[in-house]
Amino acid sequence: MPPTTPYAGKFSTCGPYSNNNNHPHYGEMCYHDNSLVSASLEALIQHLVPTVDYYPDRSYVFTFLLSSRLFLHPYELMTRVCHLCVEQQRSGDALLDKIRFREVAPKLVQLLTEWTETFPYDFRDERMMRCLKDMTHHVARGDEYSWRAMQQMTQRLIKRLSALGQYEEAVAALNNVANERPASLKTKQAPGQRNDVLSVCDDPFIMAQQLTHIELVRTIGGENTETATVCLCGFFRKRKTSNLEAYVNWFNRLSYMVATEICMPVKKKHRARIIEFFIDVAQECFNIGNFNSLMAIITGMNMSPVSRLKKTWSKVNTDKFEILEHQMDPSSNFSNYRTALRGATQRSETAHSSQEKIVIPFFSLLIKDIYFLNEGCASRLPNGHINFEKLWELAKQVSEFLVWRQVVCPFDRDRRILQYLVTTPVFSEDELHLASYESEGPENNMEKDSRRSLRCGLKQ
Repeated sequence: MPPTTPYAGKFSTCGPYSNNNNHPHYGEMCYHDNSLVSASLEALIQHLVPTVDYYPDRSYVFTFLLSSRLFLHPYELMTRVCHLCVEQQRSGDALLDKIRFREVAPKLVQLLTEWTETFPYDFRDERMMRCLKDMTHHVARGDEYSWRAMQQMTQRLIKRLSALGQYEEAVAALNNVANERPASLKTKQAPGQRNDVLSVCDDPFIMAQQLTHIELVRTIGGENTETATVCLCGFFRKRKTSNLEAYVNWFNRLSYMVATEICMPVKKKHRARIIEFFIDVAQECFNIGNFNSLMAIITGMNMSPVSRLKKTWSKVNTDKFEILEHQMDPSSNFSNYRTALRGATQRSETAHSSQEKIVIPFFSLLIKDIYFLNEGCASRLPNGHINFEKLWELAKQVSEFLVWRQVVCPFDRDRRILQYLVTTPVFSEDELHLASYESEGPENNMEKDSRRSLRCGLKQ
């Protein structure tokens, strides 16, 4: 079994849940070394249902709510949990039933509160909201205190969903602005006609700080831990979410922005200076623990329109860049990067300052790891049981990510730099190639034909 990983502030552990004598037993649940390893789906659902004398361990709540969507829709789970919670209090005596439900109602509210706070997007489904409303009415008949708590929880949920919706609209608006490339961007310009990154910020450390702001805030919105969880839950359900797309779009945008900034200048000396600047920014990102921006910068600098600029690169000291490339080398399943990530994680766990706590993993690789864990490990065992060891490991990876996302960025915000990073127009792939050919002419007939074709295509 994997080691446990604390999820600061919400979950005690995201690892094996020890058996005890207080939880209800429904169907077969298998334990190894006192840790849950498999069970029927029915038993796992029952295990989630609180009683007067029992409340599920928070690590179990997070793990099962996260991965249950692999087996049934959240609406189906919520319906069954609420039904079981009500039915198991029935005795045939109306007065006794009311008393028993009054005793269990606070724990039901606690469970639903954890659900709404950790997985708020589940409640964008109207059926989920109707079920929540029905339970509120049912609780109102038995316990006024719990009824008020349900109302407050629902109000918080509605505000949260509204804020997340506004965030999505803001991201869409920023993307629209960034995609509106002026015609002048498609042609080379004389120095001074267009702002470039160095005119906005020429300090690599400050630029790395602002990139870290974007990684910690913009890509997941203000509701950081919740939205990140939603993003990954959408992945488990094999459908795209705006949050997952926001991560991917930001990475691609940063890569293309780096390439655009390098290919745009007319003068070779200026291009070399921008390359050196981004190498220094990448180094500062590594020092901070911002591996996602680091990889995006390296990706942009390795794009063919940039890498072919041999005369420009000849003016650059590439020693530092080669070291960074080595750190992010994809060979051996990114072994060098994983070593660096473990080092950053250990630093974060013992940190005394917010800056030392920052860990921003290479997000695409995180998604890839989760994908292969999900696809490469059976969800069900031959006896029909749910493979809960797999669910523990999925929860471990997600909870580590959520711990990292809880860090408050300690750096001062520079609105001018942030605005530039998220809205400045960037070249398309064809525009990058044409700008590269205009910076340093074609070296062979194939490149000459490519330039001719690009010129004709982009003029249309």
